[in-house]
Amino acid sequence: MGDDGAVIDVPREQFEDLVGEALDSIPDELAKLMDNVVVLVEDLPPRGRRLLGLYHGVPLTQRGTSYAGMLPDTITIYRIPILRMCGTAEEVVTQVRITVVHEVAHHFGISDDRLHELDAY
Repeated sequence: MGDDGAVIDVPREQFEDLVGEALDSIPDELAKLMDNVVVLVEDLPPRGRRLLGLYHGVPLTQRGTSYAGMLPDTITIYRIPILRMCGTAEEVVTQVRITVVHEVAHHFGISDDRLHELDAY
């Protein structure tokens, strides 16, 4: 929260731009490998879930020869939970990038446990 106790406000369009910038910061060699995945921004996670982001799909490491004609995987970044945990615009930028990279890592088949081992959370 901000210094006055209020939740920092980043309009949705600006937040979506931050997500786009975070995606653009992924090295080209990795970004080129991302396949059949869309990135969405939603205000809130599903009811009862405390999430900043969510990957839903079949990680690249688990796709076999029968993987064809599938709907895209989704990475969803949740705006309001991120805004609630940040006190400044700079913190929002940092947290968006961390969350995007974290969820992209899941697309590549990297588990939460491994991300924690790598201090990449």
